[in-house]
Amino acid sequence: MAKSIDTLIEDIYGLFTNDEEIKVDKKHLDAFAEAVASSVASAISEVRKPREPSLRLSLIGHKDRKIWYEMNGAEKQQLSAPTLIKFLYGDILEQLLILFTKVAGHNIIEEQGELTSNGVRGHKDATIDGVLVDFKSASPYSFKKFKDGSILHDDPFGYIAQISAYSDADNNPNVGFVAIDKSSGEICYCPIDDMDLINSGNRIDEIRSFLEKDTPPEKCYDSVPDGSSGNHKLHIGCSFCDYKFTCWSDANDGAGIRTFQYSNGPKHLVKVGKVPNVPEITNDK
Repeated sequence: MAKSIDTLIEDIYGLFTNDEEIKVDKKHLDAFAEAVASSVASAISEVRKPREPSLRLSLIGHKDRKIWYEMNGAEKQQLSAPTLIKFLYGDILEQLLILFTKVAGHNIIEEQGELTSNGVRGHKDATIDGVLVDFKSASPYSFKKFKDGSILHDDPFGYIAQISAYSDADNNPNVGFVAIDKSSGEICYCPIDDMDLINSGNRIDEIRSFLEKDTPPEKCYDSVPDGSSGNHKLHIGCSFCDYKFTCWSDANDGAGIRTFQYSNGPKHLVKVGKVPNVPEITNDK
């Protein structure tokens, strides 16, 4: 009897908790090892290679201004080595989810299958038991959104638009996310109702329209007051953007973003009325 994706998490957990002996097919282990090796090699080598701007389905959920910068080759923040390593082990965890799915006996096909929607290409992660699935490794904060479904109304990285495009291109309304918490190891399946998907074709037309303009769309977020100091900091949605220094180059009367190192992490200030009593980072770009 064919399995249903509804039991996927239970079946994966069962690999570690059931008393019966489970033999892992060598072909699944070989595929996992090959995928991990490829991810490691790419992470180390691809970061040094310049990439031509190209609109991809994975981008269409991003904010308009960020897409404009991406497609116009704007200066991009160089990511730190720890951040790149974090992205790498996220990729490895997603490969681990694929392995677990196979070993748990679920039908997984069309891994990294190429798709096209309204002339824009992309690659879906896989189809599991007839459901188009996107794998996500997430921080505890982000994981909670997949677990409780709040990703539908709190989606700063545009995952719903992304999976909508895959759904349209694959002509498959049955979609969902399989997410893993990078800290706890907890896994969840987050199905997305087709009524919550966007029309990706219309979104792509909208993107092409603003890309024809010589100036970027308006800023994605306003700055946020930082307590009662009179300082203003970046909205959290800007803090993780690769283009924040380019986008906010007019901050602080043209001096750009000033970054200060607090005990709980860096804080990016776009208006400094009172200089914080913590070290200022001068090489954050």
